[in-house]
Amino acid sequence: MGIARDVRKAVELVRKALEAREAKQEIRAVLAARPPFTAHRFRIAVYFADGAVNMYQMRQWYRPLAELAQTHPVVVMARNATGAAALLKDDALPVVFAPNVRDMERFLAAQDIRIVLYVNQNTRNFQMFRYGERWHVFINHGESDKMYMTTNQYKAYDYALIAGQAARDRLSRTLWDFDLDRRTLEIGRPQADHYAGELPYTPDDRTVVLYAPTWEGDRPAAHYGSVKTHGEALVGALLATGRHRVIYRPHPRSGVVDASFGAANQRIIAALAAANASDPDAHHVYDDGPELGWQLAAADVAIADISAMVYDRLAAGKPLLITRPSDPAAQVDEGGYLSACEWLMAEDAPRIVEEVERVHHDPEAAARLEHWVMHYFGDTTPGAATARFHAAIDQLMAKWDEWSARSLETSTGR
Repeated sequence: MGIARDVRKAVELVRKALEAREAKQEIRAVLAARPPFTAHRFRIAVYFADGAVNMYQMRQWYRPLAELAQTHPVVVMARNATGAAALLKDDALPVVFAPNVRDMERFLAAQDIRIVLYVNQNTRNFQMFRYGERWHVFINHGESDKMYMTTNQYKAYDYALIAGQAARDRLSRTLWDFDLDRRTLEIGRPQADHYAGELPYTPDDRTVVLYAPTWEGDRPAAHYGSVKTHGEALVGALLATGRHRVIYRPHPRSGVVDASFGAANQRIIAALAAANASDPDAHHVYDDGPELGWQLAAADVAIADISAMVYDRLAAGKPLLITRPSDPAAQVDEGGYLSACEWLMAEDAPRIVEEVERVHHDPEAAARLEHWVMHYFGDTTPGAATARFHAAIDQLMAKWDEWSARSLETSTGR
């Protein structure tokens, strides 16, 4: 057993090394064909140290950042080869590849970076923290009640942009001696202003159900994934009606820890293909695309695990069910929306059609949803969150001007 495990690890390391080498070659080819950046062009850098597997954390910010860049030029500073290759391929924002510290320093010396934004808690973020005279701001890659959202790492940043009152309450309960009023700014969910995209089907009278489970997790406390416990049963029941259209969007990391979880994921994908083959009008969707938005807007009802996807959907203000983790070790914070959400137990997954009809048409469920949307995101009127996001950045830019002037006065002895 031990030898086999070591062999698998060795094979995986070789695979990753080859993947990184190919990615670097691709990056060099792409960058060689592009003109160098103009000096002092950028004011905001988005720091991304992850590989391609976590690109979902960046992609959801593309549209809000592109809109922000019209006022404050934005660049993505990529540290990982596969992540940089994916960013360059997407071509949504300007990208600089800075695999080592010397690359970072050269880029910072050539630009006018005043704010550095972070979408996750990668340990390599610490390498960027060494550079002062700029604000380090955690913007995260989603809103949720997972324990990730209350990590003590918040204290490492100068500021954090948070969604709303629920985030403020969550952090105040957990973080000791953290000045929430000074170091957090509420912006809602600016991504929700961009929930759009071309549908891969023509809408009809079918009820559209989005099932967007998370991955299996890397420890018992984070065992939120429902693919094995709920997924096959609920997808099978929906496919059988002829009255529902399923959009299946599994987490890109599904099966990376647990092979049986990955196998269940593949069986669901196969079931969708078989249903489409037997009924060409069904147009069930297996969605592994980079864009998230149209799915949340198009679905009549969504089913999600405890993850940021719950709150992405909540920001849309439309009905959803949340799978209750079957592992009793999974940590469930029921102090917020999860205290009043519409739970789907594993034993109820075969009855999913009945549950979908209930949340879709129940006025009491709709009223509860409206309350929690406001609690988590504040005003969700189209454009309101974008306005708050831009105002927060403008506020930080003004603070940069203030502190820069102070530093200049100190250095010149005025």
